[in-house]
Amino acid sequence: MTLVFDELFEEKLVTILDYIMQDSIGASIVFEEVLLTHLDQLPLFPCKFRKSLYYDRDKVRDYIFKGYTIPYLIDESRKEIIILDIFKWTDERKENAT
Repeated sequence: MTLVFDELFEEKLVTILDYIMQDSIGASIVFEEVLLTHLDQLPLFPCKFRKSLYYDRDKVRDYIFKGYTIPYLIDESRKEIIILDIFKWTDERKENAT
C-alpha cells in the first residue's frame, strides 16, 4: 500500500507547523519529521488504530499523534492509505460527528 496525502491534510499540516515555528523552528522540524516517519509505518498495519469517531465508515481510522487526530482511509481497491485530515480533538467535533 502507498500513502496519499489529501490536500486538506497538507494545508492543515502547514498551518500547524507554522504555529509551532513561531515558538521554535527546531520543534516544528522535529514534529514534521517524526509525524511523517510514523505515517510511513501505516501500510504495515493499516487496521492497527481505532475506527474513526469522526467518519461513519469502517475503513476510516483515527491515528492519534501528540494530541492531534489524523483520520485516514484504507482504500484496498487502489492499495492506498489516504491521509484525510489533521486536527485537535474538541467537544464540538464530537457533537458534529453524531
